[in-house]
Amino acid sequence: MARQFFVGGNFKMNGSNESITKIVEGLNQADLPANVQVVICPPAPYLGLAVAKNTQSTVEVGAQNVYTKASGAYTGEISPQQILDTGATWTLTGHSERRTLLKESDEFIAEKTKFALDSGIKVILCIGETLEERKSGVTLDVCARQLDAVSKIISDWKDIVIAYEPVWAIGTGLAATPEDAEETHKGIRDHLVKTIGADQAAAVRILYGGSVNGKNAPEFKDKANVDGFLVGGASLKPEFVDIIKSRL
Repeated sequence: MARQFFVGGNFKMNGSNESITKIVEGLNQADLPANVQVVICPPAPYLGLAVAKNTQSTVEVGAQNVYTKASGAYTGEISPQQILDTGATWTLTGHSERRTLLKESDEFIAEKTKFALDSGIKVILCIGETLEERKSGVTLDVCARQLDAVSKIISDWKDIVIAYEPVWAIGTGLAATPEDAEETHKGIRDHLVKTIGADQAAAVRILYGGSVNGKNAPEFKDKANVDGFLVGGASLKPEFVDIIKSRL
C-alpha cells in the first residue's frame, strides 16, 4: 500500500516570535513537494503565530502536548479545543521526554490520544525504547506495550501517525541504521496487524524519530516501512527542507 510521506518537526521548548516567523517563512519560500505532508509543532504560545504565517497548503501546525479535559482547573495544560482555536490541527502524544521526564504512563498517553481524536485533533503517537531496554533486547516488547495501551481504547487509527523514537538516539548524535529502523518498523507493523487488523496496519504511517538530519534522511529512502520522520533539532534549521525533500 502506498502511504503518503510524512515529516513532522518538533521544535520542543525552543523559539521566539522572530525565530518561528523565520522558520515558517522559510518553509513558505521553499519549493516543497506536493506529495509530502508536513506538520510543525512549535511551543504552545506560538501555535497561532505559526498558523497565521503559514501559506503552504501541505504544511499544518500541531501542538506538543494535549490534556484529557476540555477545560477546568488544570494549570499549565492545553485542551484539544484550545489547540483547534489557534488553528492547529495536530498534537504529539507520548513523546519520550514526557514519558521519561514527566513519568506519563502508557495508559495516560492513551487517554490523551483518545480525547484528542474524539475532539477532532489528529495525533502523532510517539513510542520507543531506552538504551537499557535496547541492550536487553526488548525493543519490540516495549513498543508493543505502548501501542497496546492505545489499541485497547481506540479502534479507528486513520488519524494516528506513529513515530518510533529510539530514546537512546535522541540528542546523542547516535542513530539507528536504516536497516535497524526498517526492522523495528516492520516489527511494529506486524504487531499492529494482530491488534488493529491488517487493513489498518497497512495504512498507518510509521515515522522514524532518532536524530534525523539533512545528511542521513536520504539513507532511509528505500525502506518500505519508514514512512517519514519526526525531526527534532534539525526542524529549527534550513536543512529541514532537505529532509522534507529526501524522498525525491
